[in-house]
Amino acid sequence: MTKKFAMLMIALFFCALPMFAQGGGAAAGGTNSLVPLTAGFSMAIAAGLVGLGMGRAVGGAVEGMARNPGAAKVIQTAMILGLVFMESLALYVIVIIFVKVQ
Repeated sequence: MTKKFAMLMIALFFCALPMFAQGGGAAAGGTNSLVPLTAGFSMAIAAGLVGLGMGRAVGGAVEGMARNPGAAKVIQTAMILGLVFMESLALYVIVIIFVKVQ
């Protein structure tokens, strides 16, 4: 049953591909007015999720430091490295927005 379902999904996927083909207006140099709007939504979602992730990371690190003050330096270093990686997500999104919305 699962194999038949998987094959059906693959067949439907390949049948739906022409539906997403680019239309004549956009291919002929038309502008898409929704690009800035979607770029703003994507930045808002990325910034919100990065903020939530950073809050949870800092909260966990502070809790870990409170439970084991001897490991505070190692926990703080790992927390800062994690925060840098999380912030890079928002920076990547804003770079993509600047490249896409000219």
